Amino acid sequence: MTTKGTPGRMVRIDDETWAAYEQLCAEEGTTRGDDLRRYAKRRVNTWKRKKAAEAADLTRRLLGNDSSD
Repeated sequence: MTTKGTPGRMVRIDDETWAAYEQLCAEEGTTRGDDLRRYAKRRVNTWKRKKAAEAADLTRRLLGNDSSD
């Protein structure tokens, strides 16, 4: 089931883990879908920051502004 035009995705998770995850999320006041989206978003944002920092470091080194010399 999808909402607000968000495409559905399929993941494979065993029934016992999926049921326990539903209970965990309910106790935290969220849903499995919301929790998974937040987790994925947090990971992607971390990855993007790392890539940007690597690009900035490379640019500094190529321009001769590397302070580690």
